[in-house]
Amino acid sequence: MFFSLARKSANLQPLLPYRIDSNNGQAAQLCTERLQRSFTHMCAKNSSCVLLCIGTDRSTGDSLGPLVGTKVEDHLPPQVTVYGTLDRPVHAVNLEATIKEIEENFTNPFIIAVDACLGRTESIGYINIKPGPLYPGTGVNKHLPAVGQMHIVGVVNVGGFMEYLVLQNTRLSLVMRMAEVISTGLINSFRGFFQQQKATQPENTLLSARTK
Repeated sequence: MFFSLARKSANLQPLLPYRIDSNNGQAAQLCTERLQRSFTHMCAKNSSCVLLCIGTDRSTGDSLGPLVGTKVEDHLPPQVTVYGTLDRPVHAVNLEATIKEIEENFTNPFIIAVDACLGRTESIGYINIKPGPLYPGTGVNKHLPAVGQMHIVGVVNVGGFMEYLVLQNTRLSLVMRMAEVISTGLINSFRGFFQQQKATQPENTLLSARTK
């Protein structure tokens, strides 16, 4: 599923949109640092986190989301729930039902959406981390519900013509490289974020006891 890179998340600007070249040798570290900073600014303490990885393994270009979901699902802290893997993908057919399931199972969860997108030639291979919801499907003229408090998208190929054929002819090596960067960034940043929360908890508890 794909969204338009031109759509702006004007209502949520605690952080500016951020771009990472997946070919950069420091890409995973840059992704980790930016994501942990984003979580610190945007995610309330003790809240549930949902990682919603959108896409399908039936299309090389659209497999970025489920690849990420598969790579991270057994390596995240227990506070994070993953939807969307290679075995259980979340795509256009079941996205609305999945969002409804999340709403039923969690109270005000912090949702991070992950998806692939098409863009300009010079943007291929770049990963974008942005505040605000993801608008999946708009790049291929599908009308699907917006989702997420922040989103991560990877530009997998050029857009503007014969999108479905372009997706089928996207190089798997590119998608795999981007999935590795994003999954490493998510695993490390979530671990760091929740360790940071745990480290500050005793101090807050002690302060509360002193003020009673």
